[in-house]
Amino acid sequence: MRITRYTDYSLRVLIYLAVKSEGLATIKEIADSYGISKNHLMKVVYELNQRGYVETIRGKGGGLRLRRVPEEIRLGRFIRETEQDLALVECFGAESQCRIGPLCGLRGILSEALEAFFDVLDRYTLADLIGSPKEIGQLLGLGVVEKPIVFANPA
Repeated sequence: MRITRYTDYSLRVLIYLAVKSEGLATIKEIADSYGISKNHLMKVVYELNQRGYVETIRGKGGGLRLRRVPEEIRLGRFIRETEQDLALVECFGAESQCRIGPLCGLRGILSEALEAFFDVLDRYTLADLIGSPKEIGQLLGLGVVEKPIVFANPA
């Protein structure tokens, strides 16, 4: 299984927002911190907002922040939502043209492997990705992260 750039960038945005301790973040500062395209992040942030992971505030002084606490964001569920195609091989799709499909064991084996992949991811949350917010914050140019993280809708 290969995670798409879209999911990678989505996770990076969530990590950044989870580590940022004060105020709102902007797409530009997240893009600059990771050295990635602002244009790519615009679509990512829009969809993260639509899915309820981030809250966006428009206007002067606006920006974005997490809408949920990191402990509530399960990686398995998140990746299932962001990955559009989980078909590892052609026979996973409804339009499969494989001649040996009805007799081949590959589909069952790969289905089991994919399920095991998500079983592992389901055990972890965004909080597990930011185990050391202070150090991650420094790597991202946020300086020292000392204050408690404030979220839009705490649990």
